[in-house]
Amino acid sequence: MKQMTDATGILKRHPANPLLKPEDYPGVMQIFNPSPAMYNGETILLVSVILFKPVRGAETRIARSKDGIHFMLEEEPFIKLDIGRFPYDIINRHVIDNRVTLIDDTYYILTPVCTSEFDGPATVLGKTRDFKTYEPIEVITLPQNRGASLFPEKINGKYYKLDRPGGGTGSFGSIWLSSSSNLTHWGEFRPVLRPYNSWNWSKIGPTPPIKTEKGWLVIIHGVSTPCDGPHYSIGAILLDLENPWKVIGKTYSTLLSPEMDSETRGRVDNVVFPCGAIADYAKDELRLYYGAADTRICLATGSLSETVNACLENI
Repeated sequence: MKQMTDATGILKRHPANPLLKPEDYPGVMQIFNPSPAMYNGETILLVSVILFKPVRGAETRIARSKDGIHFMLEEEPFIKLDIGRFPYDIINRHVIDNRVTLIDDTYYILTPVCTSEFDGPATVLGKTRDFKTYEPIEVITLPQNRGASLFPEKINGKYYKLDRPGGGTGSFGSIWLSSSSNLTHWGEFRPVLRPYNSWNWSKIGPTPPIKTEKGWLVIIHGVSTPCDGPHYSIGAILLDLENPWKVIGKTYSTLLSPEMDSETRGRVDNVVFPCGAIADYAKDELRLYYGAADTRICLATGSLSETVNACLENI
């Protein structure tokens, strides 16, 4: 029997963790689940913020950093949906867990937003070019769909996105694929991957794919449910460059599991959760910012090529 590659040692936690924590921001109860991007030499994180006094509900703010370690958190929400504009008038104010993808000169943001009377969450597509202004475009998934993530370029003339339908009470959460000619109308739905191992047997979910020479690298979260409640871990899969519904590799072990106090204890215990990663091709480095216990934000880094190879060695 083929020996499975252990991927647990590829990523190393940064010694400054947690990089952002609610104790540093009076009135903030949770700051978590960052979606990263690079803009004008800065590291940008779209972070999920929940206040003790929910005057605006759960919101998305921007954190900026020159060195990728020390961040300044903006005080106002970045994503604002006009509640008086249909369909946003049925959306409750719970705007978190974004996925950001740069396509050409525009950053597209996919946000799973709950609805007050319907079967949310559904995904809102928005965009920005400067991380100062945000423009909502359209609701592009039916509920329940969390974690929808865009590919950073067209494949054979079509836009593609990964979806995570299901995952509600009594159902598994699997990864699907869909395509579009214009980013708003989606079809050609294809199943990609269902939960496949002990650390993700309950559900899995995607983040924006990263292009490599060997395939599309997708950082995923996976959920297991032992006796003490759900545990959220992080792994990776690799998709074919030309046929992105084909899984050509995956990690059987985790890349990260909740182990540190900052990850095992918080508003939701035993959670490490990704919404994306930054690839530095020149340094062969993967920078993974992640939410810890739905309370704070941490960073782990490691070799991009080792992560890809760990997927390929385990297909």
